[in-house]
Amino acid sequence: MMLNSHTVTKGVERAPNRSLLYACGLTPEELNRPLIGVVSSFTEIIPGHIHLDKLAEAVKAGVRIAGGTPIMVPAIGVCDGIAMGHAGMRYSLPSRELIADSVETLAVSHAFDALVLIPNCDKIVPGMLMAAARVNIPSIVVSGGPMLAGRHGQQPISLSQMFEAVGSLKAGIIDEEELAEYERECCPGCGSCAGMYTANSMNCLSEAIGMALPGNGTIPAVYAQRTHLAKRAGMRVMELVEKDIRPRDILTPDAFSNALAVDMALGCSTNSVLHLLAIANEAHVPMSLEKISEVSARTPNLCHLAPVGQRHHVEDLDRAGGVPAVMAELSKKGLLNTGLLTVTGQTVAENLAGVENLDPEVVRPIESPYSESGGIAVLWGNIAREGAVVKRSAVDPQMLRHAGPARVFDGEEAAIAAIYAGSIRPGDIVVIRYEGPKGGPGMREMLNPTSALAGMGLDKEVALITDGRFSGASRGASIGHVCPEAAAGGEIGLLRDGDALEIDIPAGGLNALLSDEEFAARRAGHVPKQPDVGGWLRRYAALVTSANRGAVLK
Repeated sequence: MMLNSHTVTKGVERAPNRSLLYACGLTPEELNRPLIGVVSSFTEIIPGHIHLDKLAEAVKAGVRIAGGTPIMVPAIGVCDGIAMGHAGMRYSLPSRELIADSVETLAVSHAFDALVLIPNCDKIVPGMLMAAARVNIPSIVVSGGPMLAGRHGQQPISLSQMFEAVGSLKAGIIDEEELAEYERECCPGCGSCAGMYTANSMNCLSEAIGMALPGNGTIPAVYAQRTHLAKRAGMRVMELVEKDIRPRDILTPDAFSNALAVDMALGCSTNSVLHLLAIANEAHVPMSLEKISEVSARTPNLCHLAPVGQRHHVEDLDRAGGVPAVMAELSKKGLLNTGLLTVTGQTVAENLAGVENLDPEVVRPIESPYSESGGIAVLWGNIAREGAVVKRSAVDPQMLRHAGPARVFDGEEAAIAAIYAGSIRPGDIVVIRYEGPKGGPGMREMLNPTSALAGMGLDKEVALITDGRFSGASRGASIGHVCPEAAAGGEIGLLRDGDALEIDIPAGGLNALLSDEEFAARRAGHVPKQPDVGGWLRRYAALVTSANRGAVLK
């Protein structure tokens, strides 16, 4: 769909359109310039977004400097942390589709010549990238930037420790006074939460895939450099318009391979798998879990940022040289295609010229990685015939292979109640089902159960398996995205308490020690539960595809 602002600004027939633009305060001179949609997800309910009004003004200044007319339009957003652990989390992943649809609607309805996309958190970043690929007019992403880490005593902390502190309180490890200290200290101000959680993962991958300027993923929200970056993005979009460089010129199969390699090197959130699959779908680029597994197998893991490593946060990655430093290490072994075009107007190789790894403790040299394979692993087996994913870099080595009895729960609430009640024992494998895209609906994140186990010191002894998903703040043997999901008749819905399960992350295996005949017997007469929801979630549940396809809508 080729758009051009002349559709609404030129010709006698467009006099009514112009009159409405004049009513907005625009002048004839402004209407003679390219109209640039500045899509801001500013809100007062998400810490990562409370400052985006200021960044939008910086973007608009950059657009004007370069000769364009910026016009700000809104996008919604959900704070995953605030939505966590209750019915609100059902709306988080589905909101990605609303965001993509709304950006498309605003861009096409008003015939913008280009878009500057200003997201920051979880589903907002991929939602906007999906829209950019779908509409395919010149576009650039500039995020709000990461939050600085908080401090508890001499230790840097972030949101993952806050959730884990609740488990520590339940286990009697800390008291309510110390919990209150964590509350006050862990989130010191604006920005996307300080670890390599989903928001920062996607902001870093926006760089790696070529849709954002260097620094987008790591410059802290409160730094003046973030404002400079926003102004440069506003100026840069005008060059994209002049050269007619569009998202699908950048979002090529090799660009997705580059993003996956950086994903594996950084140890990003498993949610990045869902989102890259969804963005690829909009860009008409084939992608599968098999492709992700292939890239993971050949890409070393170079970073252990929170929640994997509690010492380093995204601000430390920025000081080490940011995403370009990671990409420079990967390029030493030919793990990136460096000839690809990016929104800088230059190739990846040109962007990396002169880049150095400034802190080998934060970004391991390619010769001495944390592991020879990537931070995310894809698993298959008789309870995950269409795949499952785990953040391998967040799994303690002793849990990479684990066998134990299933403790089966239909929904997160039942599982968290059992964990808090102390009824989960070392060696157990907690199975949480009917939390998939259809069954939830909305594929809720399971940060509360994983954090409770970690806070109780059980993350090295208890595994979790779900057809839902895990927050980027989760750590431990947390295996999500099990497909087919229970609501779609998947084998996870046939499991019973006490079934012997085996997890083999190095070998990519996830199995129940049950015969095909036993599964067939259990399936006879089995009717999968369906969600009882109203509102637009009912439509979502009817239209959403499986997690291995990115949970996009049919």
